This record gives sequence, structure tokens and C-alpha cells, in this order.
Amino acid sequence: MDLDLVFLGTAGSMPTAQRAPAALLVRRGGDRLLFDCAEGTQRQLLRSSVGLVELPEVFVTHFHADHVLGLPGMFKTFALRGRELPLVVYGPRGLVDLLGSLKRVVGKLTYEVRLVELEPGDAVERDGYRLATFAVAHGVRALGWSLIEATRPGRFDVQGADALGVPNGPERGALQRGEPVTLADGRTVTPEQVLGPPRPGRKLVVTGDTAPSEGIVEAAWGADVLVTEATFSEEERDRAEETMHQTAAQAAETARRANVGLLALTHLSNRYFGPEIAREAREIFPETVVPKDFDVIDVPFPERGGPQLIKGGALHRREEPEPVSSGPQ
Repeated sequence: MDLDLVFLGTAGSMPTAQRAPAALLVRRGGDRLLFDCAEGTQRQLLRSSVGLVELPEVFVTHFHADHVLGLPGMFKTFALRGRELPLVVYGPRGLVDLLGSLKRVVGKLTYEVRLVELEPGDAVERDGYRLATFAVAHGVRALGWSLIEATRPGRFDVQGADALGVPNGPERGALQRGEPVTLADGRTVTPEQVLGPPRPGRKLVVTGDTAPSEGIVEAAWGADVLVTEATFSEEERDRAEETMHQTAAQAAETARRANVGLLALTHLSNRYFGPEIAREAREIFPETVVPKDFDVIDVPFPERGGPQLIKGGALHRREEPEPVSSGPQ
């Protein structure tokens, strides 16, 4: 099952010539999960190898303008294309009021928009994984998000199954699913006899904007990838505390304490280019990257290696772009 993160917007509160504001797409198999939708997100998708697909859902961390201003335009574009598939938006309390106030801007839609308000500690269950929310420290209603895969069965012991006389076919599939099977001679073979120890699934954590928090250390414990903000460097630590953001060094300390595999820093102030933020963080946590827009982090299963940053990985178009509009304007 493929799992990766596409960085569509990595700037802080204002866009720059090289960086758009906050938007992150997580792809797991055929699922497409958009976290935050800043101004220009639909254009970032169109410029990427992803295209402006009919996203089934959007996950909002908080309601500051640099995280949600792209929603009205995206809603309208989907309607102009004649979308019929419902769109679900998840976010903190206040989501219904916010999007209700935008109805006059968006106008009539061709599809249903469902709004789901969540609290820290809630979870959205999926086939093979769940999306858990946790509290962050940003001075407003805000949610961090964890994608946590279910534990996987242990590796199948082919030689052991051969020795026990388990035939090739559905019996082996049943054992891999954790079900005992009865052989033709009446013997019962249990999964424990042919499966190794259970293997952990993968874990991604996305904080959105936040000051340092013990809750984030707990939520990010053992994550393969932690995506968090580094709006400032240590030189601007007072400013970070005043605005409830964090420095690169503070983010790196969180990653070190949480024992994560890879730290990805986003939401950079326009006073920085990236390398200086990376240097500061790597002094504390060497496994740090500062993605640019359209970079991708590939997250394989642990037995296949660690997460890897692919620079410009979403700029190599693999398919024809979708038309922006398929109906009358």
C-alpha cells in the first residue's frame, strides 16, 4: 500500500514567489486526504502531477485565513464542473459557522457539502487506518491530525506452511488473515504456526500551526513522519512565543523527544529561504527536511526503509490535466 505526502503549500502567513500558503495532500492507496486549503490550493493541484481531482474530503487544522481561504474557490470550481459526489469537510468547532458565512460567496453548488466538527481525542475510522485528532497550542480552536495504520499480520512463513502440509490456495490466504484452517487429514493449523510477530503500520502526524506542546510529543510518539511548523528561527523566539508559533529548534526538540523517523518543517516565514531553518533544526534532530512546494515524502513500510524526500516529486506530470470546467460558466 503506497503512502506519501505531497507538499502543495509550505509558506507561512503570506505567499511568496516560491511558496504557497498551507496545503498538504496525503495519498494512501486510492485515498486522497487534503489537510488545509489555503489561497491558491486548487491551482497548486493543477500545476502538480495530482491534478484537481474530485477530493472526497478536506481536513482543516484551524480557521486562520492562510489555511482556509482556498475552500470557497475550490467549492465553486467543483460546481462549475458539475460535480455530484458529496464533499466532507472536517474541522474544529466553529466549522459550521465559518462555512455558513461563505454561502453568499460560493453560491449554489451542484453537490452536498457535509461539515463535521470534531474535538481533540476524536477519531475517524477507515479501512486499515484511522485519523485521530489531538490538541495543539495556537490560541484558537485548532486540531492536529494523526494518520495511524492498523497493525499488520506477521510475515508468512512459506517453508513452515510447506512443512505443515498447508496447500497453496485459499487456506494460506485464510491463515494470513488470522483465521485457522482445517486440512484434508483433519489437522487444524493456526495462524500462530505460520505467521511471524505482528508488524506495526505507519504513522503520520500533521500539527498545523502551534507553539511547542507536551501534547504534540505524546501524539507524535514513534511517528514515521512529523509535519509541523517552523515559522521562525531561534533569533525570533520572542516573536514565536508572542504569536503562538514555534522555532525550528523547538520543532526539532519535539521530534527528538517523540522519537520520530523524519521531521518535515513547513509554514516558513517569508524572511527565510529554507536552508537556514534546516541547519538550525538539524543541530538538534539530524533527520530533518524543509520541503518546498511540490516536494514529496515517500513513506514505505519500515521493513523497506525509512521515509525519503523526493524533491519536485509532484512536478513530473504522469497524466493529462483535468479540464478546469466541463460545463457552462
